[in-house]
Amino acid sequence: MNKQTAWGYAVAPGDGSPLFYESWGERGVTTPVLLCDGIGCDGYVWRYLKSDLGTRFTLHPHYRGHGRTAAPKDPTRVTIADLADDVACVLDDALVDRAVLVGHSMGVQVALETYRRHASRVAGLVLVCGASSHPLRTFKGSAALEDLLPTIQKWVQRVPGIVNRLTRAVLPTRLAYEVASRLEIRRELVEPADFMPYLEGMARIDTRLFVAMLASAGQHSADDLLPTITAPTLVVAGGRDGFTPPERSRAMAEEIPGAELLEIANASHTAPIERPHLVDWTIRDFIARRVDNADPGSLPRPNDLIARE
Repeated sequence: MNKQTAWGYAVAPGDGSPLFYESWGERGVTTPVLLCDGIGCDGYVWRYLKSDLGTRFTLHPHYRGHGRTAAPKDPTRVTIADLADDVACVLDDALVDRAVLVGHSMGVQVALETYRRHASRVAGLVLVCGASSHPLRTFKGSAALEDLLPTIQKWVQRVPGIVNRLTRAVLPTRLAYEVASRLEIRRELVEPADFMPYLEGMARIDTRLFVAMLASAGQHSADDLLPTITAPTLVVAGGRDGFTPPERSRAMAEEIPGAELLEIANASHTAPIERPHLVDWTIRDFIARRVDNADPGSLPRPNDLIARE
């Protein structure tokens, strides 16, 4: 199995910002995949999927100001539309005509907006634990975060140095993991080593960029797009997802013609690292059947999928 990773940099046509991406796998054998992270993430949630995709050619870009991608030259260019155009730019740089977009959390919005703006580049959609519009309105079952965000932005802009120092000191700690395990993630299903990279990545992000991107995600809507989608689509939901409640995923699947839905009753917002075998098998099976049009019968079936059936 060829798992050698290559690194590349695309250049955003709008403001000339460099965009880091990594790639691995074999070209020309099956349909490529491109992974779209959630906000504040640079790949932690794909830890198991990266291996389970086998030799399939895969691209993983880092968003502006995330991971190995520097902050944008124009700090206002952090909208969902900007990120969608960045996806197309990375496909161009990697010489990939079409790919299956696999998005998690805010990456669901990025994948949908990429379809809106660059439909010919999208071979399929896998929408994991995300919403098609205004995710802050249902965060933890209320619109409190949406209401508070303008105040948060004001304070972050007023004392960015203090806020950045605080987040860099507090986030990448076991205490932050303990808090997260009580507020959202399924502690009994997640290894600390799988989740700590998220906290470490979040700590490195400039909070001004983070809240600006969060505000953009909060205002974005692709609801009008859903009934027009013709690309094969799989929606994955966590039955105990407090960030994007499962009813948001169900509604998305109902609106997209021919969409398939996997809802994992005891999974949270981090379903891909809580139930990796089930999530990854379902994604691989879906792409083989609906995009590659291949017989997926040779794929080993995970025990939790057999139990679910």
